[in-house]
Amino acid sequence: MSNGKQAATPDALWVQMCEAAGLDPHKRLAARNAVLASSQALDCTVYRPNENDPDAEEEDLGDARILLLGAFEPPLEWSTAERAEFYDDADPQAFFSALIECEAKPASKAFFIAEAGDYAAVMSPAGSVQMYYLLESEESDDGLRCVLLRDDELDA
Repeated sequence: MSNGKQAATPDALWVQMCEAAGLDPHKRLAARNAVLASSQALDCTVYRPNENDPDAEEEDLGDARILLLGAFEPPLEWSTAERAEFYDDADPQAFFSALIECEAKPASKAFFIAEAGDYAAVMSPAGSVQMYYLLESEESDDGLRCVLLRDDELDA
């Protein structure tokens, strides 16, 4: 897994990716490096289901670092009906906010960006694995912020 050391200045591909997404390459790189180097970030592997065959094995996208930020807090402007629709009978305590960053360098073939629908197998400091389903992801200058649903049925 990563030692947290990444480039301090963005390369041309990173700049191109950020500009295409309307992001500041320097701020986004600083946010990426902060997650990768954080002592509170956990190791994880990200998997992507096969869109064409739900019974097929998920694709192993690679290793990442995940910084769990705490329980997901729905926006204050959400109505009771919107909250109920979002949680869809799931326990609200199973929802978390997190930042996720791929360990591979952006210019490498191994680089990926986690997206809604992916799964993350997160390694706890005690060595156990907890599965999460990525419900939503949004990239900003502050990083790739995700809403996760803890999947207790998929614990490894």
